[in-house]
Amino acid sequence: MVRSLWTAATGMLAQQTNLDTIAHNLSNVNTQGYKTQVNEFKTLLYQTLQTRTTTANGAQKPTSAQVGLGTRNSAISSIFREGNMIASDSETSFAIDGKGFFAVRGQDGNTYYTRNGNLKFTLAANGNMLATTDGLPVLDSAGQPIILNNTYVLSRITVTKDGELCYPDANKNPQPIGRRIGVYQFNNPNGLDKLEDSLYGQTAASGQPINEANNNNVERSNIIQGYLEGSNVQVADEMVNMIVAQRAYELNSKAIIASDEMLQQANNLRR
Repeated sequence: MVRSLWTAATGMLAQQTNLDTIAHNLSNVNTQGYKTQVNEFKTLLYQTLQTRTTTANGAQKPTSAQVGLGTRNSAISSIFREGNMIASDSETSFAIDGKGFFAVRGQDGNTYYTRNGNLKFTLAANGNMLATTDGLPVLDSAGQPIILNNTYVLSRITVTKDGELCYPDANKNPQPIGRRIGVYQFNNPNGLDKLEDSLYGQTAASGQPINEANNNNVERSNIIQGYLEGSNVQVADEMVNMIVAQRAYELNSKAIIASDEMLQQANNLRR
């Protein structure tokens, strides 16, 4: 009976984490570039009650008697399905159509990655720097911050689907200015370290970043100016998942109540 109490308790703890993940998804339904997270579960150790042996009559019993000891959360994975494209009035709004990530330089000097293309030009020491809304520099295909001198009228800057920054010539035809927004891919994006502000950090599990600008072995992404990638959270799916988690939590709590009642009956046998 004590084993059943513990087993049901592990189920309740796992479903509590599952509900936390669902709540986190719902809270980020309007976050640009956010990716839905899902819980993955696995069973705990099994206890062998009886090994493979023979019956009293000598007949073989090929299967053993084992009982499981509950469940636990094994991972929380992100679903890197593209979100809806949302039109924006900002000329520095960019959505990625593909598997790529923008690269930004954090305050600690390390490089981080994001799908949030809500960018802006901010004043820098030697011009105007393309940055996130938090002021983190956006990196180009060479891994350097994108800084334009003051001769450029920022409202006339356009970006091609390849990420090339263009400026109109005398005939008002956009011409590349030699800077390209960097887009990077990972062999295993689920291995990225999830950080705040929709940022991801590189890990050994994610592998090295693949620069789309100089790698022909990957399917290149397209950058769409004037759009933002919305969250890929499906509210209806999350509400269904919440109901399932609540029912699973309730079933585990009933198992605890049943075990408690059986223990009560065992204690009452002495009376």
